[in-house]
Amino acid sequence: MSDRATAPAVPRPVPLPPPAGPGRWPRGRWPVVLLVAVLLAQMAFAMVTTAVRQTPTIDEPVYVAAAAEYVHEHRLRLNPEHPPLGKLVIGVGVALAGPHPGASWTGDQGESGRRLLYESGNDPWRLMLWARLPVIALTLAFGLVVFAFARDLAGTAAGSAALALYSFSPDVVAHGALATLDVPAAGFLLTSAWLMWRARRRPAVYVPLAGVALGAALATKMSTLPAAPVLAVLAALSVWRARPGPRRALRAVGGAAVVALVATAAVWAAYLAVDPGLRWSPAQHVPVVHGLRGLLVELMPFPEAYRDGMRIQFGLENRPWQGFLFGRLYDGSLWYYLPAALLVKTPLGTLVLWAAGAAAVVALRRSRPAAPYVLAVPSVSLAAAMCGARDFGTRYAVFLPLFCAVAAGCVLLVRRRWTAVAVALLVGWTAVSSVRAYPFYLPYSNEAFGGPGRTREWLHDSNVDWGQDLGRLAVRLRKRYPGERVWLVYKGSGVPAYYGIRAADPLGVPPERVRGLLVVSDSAAAKATGRLAELLGGSRPVDDVGHSLTIYRR
Repeated sequence: MSDRATAPAVPRPVPLPPPAGPGRWPRGRWPVVLLVAVLLAQMAFAMVTTAVRQTPTIDEPVYVAAAAEYVHEHRLRLNPEHPPLGKLVIGVGVALAGPHPGASWTGDQGESGRRLLYESGNDPWRLMLWARLPVIALTLAFGLVVFAFARDLAGTAAGSAALALYSFSPDVVAHGALATLDVPAAGFLLTSAWLMWRARRRPAVYVPLAGVALGAALATKMSTLPAAPVLAVLAALSVWRARPGPRRALRAVGGAAVVALVATAAVWAAYLAVDPGLRWSPAQHVPVVHGLRGLLVELMPFPEAYRDGMRIQFGLENRPWQGFLFGRLYDGSLWYYLPAALLVKTPLGTLVLWAAGAAAVVALRRSRPAAPYVLAVPSVSLAAAMCGARDFGTRYAVFLPLFCAVAAGCVLLVRRRWTAVAVALLVGWTAVSSVRAYPFYLPYSNEAFGGPGRTREWLHDSNVDWGQDLGRLAVRLRKRYPGERVWLVYKGSGVPAYYGIRAADPLGVPPERVRGLLVVSDSAAAKATGRLAELLGGSRPVDDVGHSLTIYRR
């Protein structure tokens, strides 16, 4: 018998699974799927229950009226300062609600919104909820993009951390629950940047898709225009890295051109979806824009309605606006307004993770190639927003919670034992801060600034009071102050009488006649001068409604 036959069998070594390093989960998809589902479910619960309770904010009736006109009349008349895609999304809910249009198609956009909601036999509660639901669904879908982007960069644990920050972001929950355009535009920008990153491996597939996402952003809000050249450069960078060879530079330029062409086509498609004939008869004055801005408008390869919308936006930028920051009322705008407002309106745990994430993306070798894709678009967009004339709220920078959540996930690439624990604690701090604010997400401020009840001391407008609490005010007056004389200074688009609020205007009578309850929107109180300041000076606050309206007694 040979030695080979008699030798004892030696068992083969069984390969061990790779260690679950930073940014990795153990094998098995179900825990990840369950976690994603739980995070999105709690976000959906927060947005839907908030949407049910809030009366129309200042901008919503305009968008809903435009959406209804798109559905019923197929006209581009209303709200030309914003392109139609976001309102087409809102229009899905409006169409399902089936409102009676009545005489809502006459007058300007504000009158059209008021007539549709309150004078045409519709139920504004039901109509507004249906209008908000498509935006809520889109906001949840963008949560999946946040998860996928961060997972591509740093693994599943990073994707989960990024999604948690996104789903508990008070700004995203607040504005994602409204029939407005800020979150949809920001989400389309993020989607385009994520697809650009994926185009580094499969440019033929992802570059055109990124162009569609960019076009969707441009067709939702014109404030996304500064990001367009950045994303075109990212397309060229992705193709450059994906296709080495003698014609590398030519292919890169071709990638940028494809993105530009596809995005332009997407904008045209949005307008054609409303009116294939592209009839254009603006319902408001379109200013003449001269100089470099005028030349820029003329060179835009978009429909005339889009270019007129840009002219209206430039006209709005030239108007004398007022702002309010840290108790100071001022004329014009402050370049540092948005960073300061974000410091107030962002959970403290999130702020730490944003800063750490941005540093990690730039400093770590593994994530450094992703730095332009994660940081360039929000940086340029924030710089453009800081140059604007309207200091109205952090909604103008709502793209930051999306992009910075992706960056924050990259902190898990830091190979230290304490990293995962620190990230978990900071995400937990964010979650607790957000849940404590429920359901008052619009007036949220973090603990360093006193929470939602004190936001009005630092900021105003859509940061605090956007007209959302007429319904709550009606309930409060009926339960706590039945039969009392009520005077109301309301800043919003709702109709108080519809909700059963019987109130008079205190600014139209001598101050000595104003006796009883004086209810004032906190944004109006922040800007109070003259007669209103005199009335407030002789009153004492006795109640707070939704952290956006204060009840005084005189």
